[in-house]
Amino acid sequence: MIALLPLETVDPQAVETLLDRAFGPGRRARTAYKVRLGTSAIPELSFAAVAEDGSLLGSIQCWPVSLECDGGGAVPMVMVGPVAVQPDRQQGGIGRMLMERMLEAAQGSPLPGADSLMLIGDPEYYGRFFDFTAEKTGGWRLPGPFESRRLLARGAGVPAGPGMVGARLRRAA
Repeated sequence: MIALLPLETVDPQAVETLLDRAFGPGRRARTAYKVRLGTSAIPELSFAAVAEDGSLLGSIQCWPVSLECDGGGAVPMVMVGPVAVQPDRQQGGIGRMLMERMLEAAQGSPLPGADSLMLIGDPEYYGRFFDFTAEKTGGWRLPGPFESRRLLARGAGVPAGPGMVGARLRRAA
């Protein structure tokens, strides 16, 4: 049996160890980390998959970001990811369970940007199972390299214009 719990109830070091195992030690150099730099994950949309013995099997984190529109103004969004699963448990549906739980929590949420989800990921997977597309993201820029076909979004509030995606709510230093 796998329990889905709020991520904030799990040891942060266990999450970091999971992320290292799932994505490798160079993960912090990725563009997604640059996008959300200086902000904290959204507790209401971040979850852990925990085994009966209490071990961490997977996690999903969501982050407050915005599109700083070229024409002025900013649109709040939520960046989804990383979605991480212990390497020996991948392909077992844990990542899908975490995504479904996050989408359920985001639906109808009053959180700014909950109707504008974005991620950097595999369009074949996230499109097929979760309706993420690159339809409106063609003019978006990120603070690092990315493949435009992998910049995906979903939701009624997703902006279609050009702009720069970055962290929305900064942590106090």
